[in-house]
Amino acid sequence: MSRKELVVSALENGTVLDHIPAENVYKALRILNLEGIENQITIGINLNSRQHGRKGIIKIADKFFADDELNKLALLAPEATVNVIKDFKVVEKKKVVMPEEVVGIAKCMNPKCVTNHQPIKTRFTVKAKGNDISLLCHYCEKISDTKGVF
Repeated sequence: MSRKELVVSALENGTVLDHIPAENVYKALRILNLEGIENQITIGINLNSRQHGRKGIIKIADKFFADDELNKLALLAPEATVNVIKDFKVVEKKKVVMPEEVVGIAKCMNPKCVTNHQPIKTRFTVKAKGNDISLLCHYCEKISDTKGVF
């Protein structure tokens, strides 16, 4: 019996986000504001990874990001890599860097925080020790981990 493989078409121009924890792929789409964009997006979830066991990958055609946009991904995927593709070739490969502050992308876990009752964008200082990441709310000073805030 012959072995068939489905192959995803190569990306001519765009960005490939690799080594995203499989359970965080959909959160990564939200955090990068990729929901509803018209660009072709290819998503792989639960792919085999020698380093992480299971991983996710997101390929976005004809979309390039500023570093500060991509670095938000470090909150969900500190080991993520970014490949910039031009003319079917990787022209740049980089790792995401943990941002010092995030605005408007996470929800404060304190039900009494002003951001949960007023039209105010959330603002957090990022505290990272290895893969232990917490967020300090600018308004109520409550510390939250990153689970459940995206």
